[in-house]
Amino acid sequence: MGLDVALLLISLGVILVSAGFFTNGVEWLGRKLRLTEGAVGSILAAVGTAMPETVIPLIAILLGGGEVGKEIGIGAILGAPFMLGTLALLISGGAVLAFRRNRAGNYPRLEPDPHVIRRDLFFFLVVYTLAIAAAFLPRPLKLVVALGLVVAYIYFVYETITRGRTLDQEEGECEPLYLCKRVDNPPLVLVIVQVLLAFLGIVGGAKVFVDGVADLSALLGVPAFVFSLLVAPLATEMPEKFNSVIWLAQRKDTMALGNITGAMVFQSSVIPAIGIILTPWVLTETAFLSALLALASGLVTYLLLLRRGFLDARFLVVYGGVFYAAFVAAVLTGTIG
Repeated sequence: MGLDVALLLISLGVILVSAGFFTNGVEWLGRKLRLTEGAVGSILAAVGTAMPETVIPLIAILLGGGEVGKEIGIGAILGAPFMLGTLALLISGGAVLAFRRNRAGNYPRLEPDPHVIRRDLFFFLVVYTLAIAAAFLPRPLKLVVALGLVVAYIYFVYETITRGRTLDQEEGECEPLYLCKRVDNPPLVLVIVQVLLAFLGIVGGAKVFVDGVADLSALLGVPAFVFSLLVAPLATEMPEKFNSVIWLAQRKDTMALGNITGAMVFQSSVIPAIGIILTPWVLTETAFLSALLALASGLVTYLLLLRRGFLDARFLVVYGGVFYAAFVAAVLTGTIG
């Protein structure tokens, strides 16, 4: 058990360090490619750090062995948006509260570009609703929806890349590249090397963490379903959470929140499309509830931004925690199957 705990701590450290290198690297990559803040947070960082939880359902569907593997894959596909829409928002709100002294007037606010985050959330609400509704359609229409989800994400990428403020308009805000701190303008090749190495560190660290927790849960006699419900999703979503916390500490709210909302769009469009194509796409009560709670959380966040133009960190902590706790309580008490 001591070795398992040591591996957990080491892997957690690897993820933290890699996340720091990754956020620094993608900022420089965005600057070099003259991308918008939204593109860096909602596409580069979001899709890159979403890889660990993206690979899990694909492996379950393709190599998991028959109908059980497909059921696990569908649950994993729908679990990612739920974790991002609840626990990730809770952690983001908590990070702002922790770093509130760094903010103007000591106010616990997230002040991202409201147009960027509202666009992300609008896409999420539309495509995820379509993905869930596809479960009630005949097979031919399900395939049409799957194609529509992929097309919608391609359009989202286009909108994100072509609209918004580019990073090079914010001179001086980007820290020196960690691999060459003494160089004011590092070469693109070195930026890409840092991003790739950091990405490998994140994926490798997350894999060791999940395996370590699985072994530890077995030693402690924790039921497998409790592990799969509460621990594995938390571990695979850690890259997004750590990246966002790092950016929030630096008051880069658009990239921090876009890292979460952009992952929500990717995880609710492209990945469900693959699930629809490769499985019967029949939702259990548990999967359906997680989807409804994720949509509810996304809708609340969208409406708050629409009305105020900013997010109160305390609200994020409250409703992110309430939605997550409601799902956990429903499963553990047997309210749903």
